[in-house]
Amino acid sequence: MTTVLNRAARWHRPLMLFVAAMAALTVVAAVGVLADPRVLTGAPIWLKPLKFAISFVLYGTTLAWMLTLLPRRSRTAEWAATVIVAMSVVEMAVIVTQVLRGTTSHYNGTTPLNGALFSAMGAAIMVLFVAQLVIGIVALLRPTADRVAGHAVRLGLGLSLLGMLVAIPMVTRTPDSAAEGISGAHSVGVADGGPGLPLVGWSTTGGDLRIGHFVGLHALQALPLLAMLLNRFLGDRLDERTRARLLLVAGAAYGAATLLLTWQALRGQPLLRPDALTVAVAVALVAATATATGAVLARGQRRADVVVAA
Repeated sequence: MTTVLNRAARWHRPLMLFVAAMAALTVVAAVGVLADPRVLTGAPIWLKPLKFAISFVLYGTTLAWMLTLLPRRSRTAEWAATVIVAMSVVEMAVIVTQVLRGTTSHYNGTTPLNGALFSAMGAAIMVLFVAQLVIGIVALLRPTADRVAGHAVRLGLGLSLLGMLVAIPMVTRTPDSAAEGISGAHSVGVADGGPGLPLVGWSTTGGDLRIGHFVGLHALQALPLLAMLLNRFLGDRLDERTRARLLLVAGAAYGAATLLLTWQALRGQPLLRPDALTVAVAVALVAATATATGAVLARGQRRADVVVAA
């Protein structure tokens, strides 16, 4: 464990310093959730910085690890990662500042200061998006020795960008019931701050755009984890090409699931109460994924049989 931590400490330094800061903020925010009785939009006021801090710990660590997989050092990718750190600091500084002021950070234009802070967050996310896109292009142009891991990195980066894009409707829509100065909402069909699922708070009475956003963002961790599992447990049974193709199938299914969850939310449906059309599309997606997986495995088996026969 010590060896792993020492190795991680030598990864992209700005990212790892940011991760350390977010880990510390996680502890502070967790204490705040327990000790601060204030509630904002139906949730403990420190819950948002807690969730964002945890998310940034995962994001920063994964991104720093991905940079180590490039076949040779890329100053372009490293500069882009440093830009991501700077923009993430802006994002978290605004969130924590607004918590200390006792008001919301997102969609808040109730005063000139609140509007300026929310605009700063929006600009920071746009720059972060472009910086991650740059890293994705570098990863695309520099294939890794491990084809499975390479697909996981590129798809993870791309699908997490999709996760950012599906959040756009949160900013563009404003419910009729919203207070003056509030421009944006994550719930559809109901007001923000209503009944929600434990921990995540996703609406149980209407659609919630945070679901597709969350799933898409965490492709950055899910697909590399799948690549590790494929290599660890199926490396002796399946050749690299077959494992890489399975990863591509998983990536396509993951992206489709992100879009499906966003579409469900935009139609005002709670995650756990989909209508017949949503269920039918989900079943079709599962069937298509299973069929594609079977085809990849069958093709891999035929190739293995040919090699053995030769």
